[in-house]
Amino acid sequence: MDVSPGTLRPGGRTARVREAVLEATQDALGEHGFHGLNMDQIADRAGVGKTTVYRRWGGPIGLITDLMTDLADRSVAHADTGDLEADLLENATSVLDALTDPRLGATLQAMIAAATCDNAAATALHQFYARRIGEWARRIDLAVHRGELPAGTDSADVIRAISAPLYYRTVVSREPVDARTAARAVAVALAAARAGAFADNCD
Repeated sequence: MDVSPGTLRPGGRTARVREAVLEATQDALGEHGFHGLNMDQIADRAGVGKTTVYRRWGGPIGLITDLMTDLADRSVAHADTGDLEADLLENATSVLDALTDPRLGATLQAMIAAATCDNAAATALHQFYARRIGEWARRIDLAVHRGELPAGTDSADVIRAISAPLYYRTVVSREPVDARTAARAVAVALAAARAGAFADNCD
């Protein structure tokens, strides 16, 4: 994932308030996690009236949901390089960098925690990852078009197969992840894709 925290957003007081509150929310997530989010403290940290925060976002779930939307809007898609393995390694490195970043990694884990207990957060999380997967899946589609992978390859599933072991180690088993882990995930997913494991016509 490539998110640029300083990306400019539309002007106006409403936009400035949203930016300040979401920045404060992400900072608080890194310090206290999802269950430690406090609306009053978010308002104080953002320099915004508490009434405004409660009226617009309602509660921690509203903050998390809006933050997911904001991060997805600020994500940056990469151009196709024509080298499938390099593209996939770039994807895995992007995921690795996000998960191991102190601020963004804590944010992602808080999003996942929120999604386990609230349908609105779960929907927002699904939409967030659907956009990210869709951006990278286009690389797979181009590789299929070039004849590097079997026709009918489910491009989104290839991307999921790369991300899955990194997320599992980080969120579930709490094992360390590094560049070697990312490279292995790419090698396994790419070998499976070339063998037709992700093709719709696979038996």
